[in-house]
Parts: sequence; C-alpha cells; structure tokens
Amino acid sequence: MTGDLLDRLAALASATTFEELPAPAVLATQTFLLDTLAVGVAGRTGPWRDDTLRTALSWGAGGACRILGDGLAAPPATAAFLNAYQMHCLEFDCVHEGAVAHVMTAVAAAAVAESERAPGERDPVDGRRLVLALAVGVEVATALGVAANAPLRFFRPATVGVFGAAVAVGVLRGFGGTAIRRCFGHALGQVAGTMQAHEEGKPTLPLQLGAAARAGIVAADLAGAGVPAPDHALEGRLGYFALFESRFDTTGIARTVGRAWRVTELSHKPYPSGRATHGGIDGVLQLRRHGVHPDNLVEMTLAAPPLIHQLVIRPPRMGMDANYARLCFAYTGAVALQCGRVGIEHFTEAELRGPQRLALAERFAATVNESANPAAFVPQTLTARMRGGTSRSVRIDELPGAPGRPLSREEREAKVRSCVAAVYGDDGRARRLIETVRALLELPDARVLLDPVTDPAEATP
Repeated sequence: MTGDLLDRLAALASATTFEELPAPAVLATQTFLLDTLAVGVAGRTGPWRDDTLRTALSWGAGGACRILGDGLAAPPATAAFLNAYQMHCLEFDCVHEGAVAHVMTAVAAAAVAESERAPGERDPVDGRRLVLALAVGVEVATALGVAANAPLRFFRPATVGVFGAAVAVGVLRGFGGTAIRRCFGHALGQVAGTMQAHEEGKPTLPLQLGAAARAGIVAADLAGAGVPAPDHALEGRLGYFALFESRFDTTGIARTVGRAWRVTELSHKPYPSGRATHGGIDGVLQLRRHGVHPDNLVEMTLAAPPLIHQLVIRPPRMGMDANYARLCFAYTGAVALQCGRVGIEHFTEAELRGPQRLALAERFAATVNESANPAAFVPQTLTARMRGGTSRSVRIDELPGAPGRPLSREEREAKVRSCVAAVYGDDGRARRLIETVRALLELPDARVLLDPVTDPAEATP
C-alpha cells in the first residue's frame, strides 16, 4: 500500500490553478459541459423522471439549486441527484471509453449544484473556477477507471463518479490537500453501483449516478467540517480498488496524473443509447447507404469484443421498456436500418411496441471478436446477408464521437438544439445556452449558466 495515486490526485486537486490548465483541456471542459447540460435538459422527458422528482423533493424543501428543464429548485444534494439522473436517463451523456465510464455526469451535476448555492451561503463561483473543478473532477474519476484492467464488476460510472464529484466540490470550496484527502475518504464510505441494473435494463442506472452526485456533495460537506475519514481510500487493504476492481495498476496511472488532462479524451454520443451500441449503429447506417434495407435483409451479424457482448448484446423482446431497449443492439440496429437515424423519439412506448421493428430486430445476431483488452469497444465488423445470396460487410475501428473521430461543431450544436427542443420546443434557449457556455471563462458568477434552461414557462408538458 503506497497511496501513490491518491497522493498525486490530492496534490493535483489542491494545488492546480486555472492558469495551469492547458488550452485543450479548457476547451474540452466547456465543450462537454455544454453537451452534458443539454442532455440533462432532455432528460426531463425521460422514463420515471416525474416519479423520481416527486420522491427526491420529499427529502427536504428549500434551496436555490435549480433542476434542468424546470422551474423548481432544491437543496444542493437533491439538485445534484436529480440533474445527474436526467443527464444519464436517456443514455445520451458523454463517456470516456478507456475508463468505461460516464465520468462527466456526476461531476458536473455536483459542481453545478455547488455553484448554484444561494448568495450568502458561499462566495460566488466564477466561470474559471467551475472549469477547473470540472477538469479536476473528470481527471479523478477517469484515473480510477483507467487504472482498472479487468472486466466490469460494478457500475463504474457511479463508483468512480462519487470520487470525482466530491473532489470537484472540494476544488470549488478551495480545499487544501488534507481536506481533499478527506473527500476521498468520505466518498469511499458511499461508493455504490451495481451492474445488475444494467443486466436487467432498469432505471437504477441513472439513479446510481444521481446517488453518486449527491454523495459527492455529502462527502465534501463532511470533509469541510473536519470529520475524520479513511486516509487510504483508494489503495488501502480494504480501499476502493481492493473492493471494487479485481485487477488494477494504480502505480502506472499515478505517473500520468497531471501530464495529459483526460477531459480531452472524452467522447460525444451521437445516439441516445448505450455507447456499446454505437459501433453497430454506425455500421448499420453505412450498410444502409450501400443498399441494405429491411426488405432485402436476411440476417445482420455483429462481430465485436467481449465488452460489447457484456453491455448490449441482449435479445429484443415484446414489452421491453426504454431502459432495456437503449442497451439492446438488436433494437437500436433495427431502428437505424428502418429510419436512417436513432433519436430520442425512437424509445417511446409506441415505438417500442411496433411489431415490424421487433421482427426486424430478431434478424440481428452477434459473435465474439476476442480482445485481450477488457475496455475495448473496437474493432467491430458488421455483416449483412441479403436475399439472393449476396452479403456486405463493414469494419468499425473508431466509434463516432470519439477523439479520433470527433463530431463537428455543427453536429455538436445540432445535438444541443435537439435536446433543448425536446423540452422547450424551440432553439432560442439552445442558442443562449451555447453562448453562455462559450462565455463561461468571463463569467463572474456561474449561477447564470442555467438561466436559459431552467424557466418552465415554455416547457412542453
């Protein structure tokens, strides 16, 4: 037990200034914050959202921290919980592929809630400090994810997200190294996230990210109060890695902390479905452009690494809900082949019950393309066998939206507009949100960040 990784991360969080962030990290933080907020607005339309809202608001009244896509406000921990839930419930939030985790979601939800505290509770958080906190929080969460080198045992977006969220809030409060270490210790006491929810396709997945964001604020509260916490939260004998990961290399990752900011390695999601479906969807759309259609398809077979099978190779079934369908390659592939795109609107109850689509999804199959890397999303090969005995194949070596195959600015902003329009029905608010995030570095008070997307006056029912 050396504690090297925790030492390096705590030093990074307590000593780094905004001026030390490289320009690419600053730009990436703004870019993915915009994406995360927009997806969180669209999450107001997600399944079980209203039930979750009513439940969370029953935990305590008051507070000035706003809920995305709504006019409601709540205490910081509750707002963080609800916004993180909304950011993930459509499976549209950005991801770090190497960590196999949505590392921005809990971090952004907690940091934005902290910056929304009422005047008088804290000094205003300026835009630069918010960017620093987000970049550091993402670095913490990602480092924990990429240090693991074994298949997923727990829901990693939540298990690493709580540490990133706690440290991000600590950075906003100006914690020194000792208090940051307590953030890690108190986060350890609240780590949770089961893959059984993924296995069954249940809304527990976004709830777990909500819980991670809320726990991040609680951990920072306790750390700030000076309440003692475990000193060796990551590499201790019963610390995070020993309990939650079966194989890991913390020493190697510790050497990379602060050298290359991992927020620059995040991937956008162009489709509102599990990231592991995106290679297959991309392949289907390519084959569709080359003449493969539902009326001439006999069978579509995806050869993909084990991680893809673990996450999204599951049978389509009558009566499946949106949470299950977003994690089902056969369903998302059938949508792509029928419609030429995969959007938020394709996961409504009416869409999920369509007998023709379910019949088409039954023609999708998968085989394992062995890979020694448990975090590998590629390569993937998709083969369509068509009537008349012909076949076509396409190989995917990089997922759309990844750093090596990024979305254009126009594509990113189109996604923002579509997400905001899902609630507000126009893109005026989307334009204001884009402009506000673009100007974030000059904002003396980050509370204005949510102004374009928290007034319910024009929200659709």
